[in-house]
Amino acid sequence: MPPASIWMTLGAVGGLLTVALGAFGAHGLKGRVDPALLANWQTAANYLGLHALAILACGLALLHRPESSLLHWSALAFAVGVCLFSGSLFVMTLTGLRQLGMITPIGGVILVLAWALLAVGAARLAGPSA
Repeated sequence: MPPASIWMTLGAVGGLLTVALGAFGAHGLKGRVDPALLANWQTAANYLGLHALAILACGLALLHRPESSLLHWSALAFAVGVCLFSGSLFVMTLTGLRQLGMITPIGGVILVLAWALLAVGAARLAGPSA
């Protein structure tokens, strides 16, 4: 499977998970977990959805520039960052282990890096190979 297809597939799966986990949080967890933790769940679902779209965008951009290492690294950073950021919040909500909150900012920093890589990679789409 070409890398562009892998990233587009991962982005689509992220979108699917966003809807499923968002609905689970809104309907399955309401009244069962602390409201602050439920707010963390919603934040995790929102970030998952936003970054699923970013991963999808990386895949689409790679259709035009499959050799772009910046776009590949951006997609990978989005995937790792959202797993750490949203994943830590999802697990913290389900387990109540607030210590997992130490992982969340690491995921956030990786997401910032991913956006920077995407910005540079996108700027180079019309120019020489990135």
